[in-house]
Amino acid sequence: MTLIHGELSEKIIGSAMRVHSALKPGLDEKIYENALVLELDAIGLQVQQQKSFQVTYRGKPVGTLIPDLIVNNEIIVDTKVAAAFHEAHIAQMMGYLAVTDLKLALLVNFKNAKLEWKRVIR
Repeated sequence: MTLIHGELSEKIIGSAMRVHSALKPGLDEKIYENALVLELDAIGLQVQQQKSFQVTYRGKPVGTLIPDLIVNNEIIVDTKVAAAFHEAHIAQMMGYLAVTDLKLALLVNFKNAKLEWKRVIR
């Protein structure tokens, strides 16, 4: 079975591991997000941080969606500092994928001693 964006996912997860190893658990999400941007940029990936997407319903704008990171215009990366991933995190990523028309999101959790991640596929 071939993973969607498998090689790019590996690069992102490896970068998150380097950030987690350097900064350790216990910091705010935004710190990990900013450090991950630097790490992804250092390995030559294109990163858009806090890019806005207009959400429409029946052809009318109803709000704005702002994912943490979009990497190489292919993968949404959402940094978390949570005890565990919850259904609400997965549901949020499904909504992000629908609005952005992307196929893969990575949830990355920096809370615990071991970095955790979850692939969410549309």
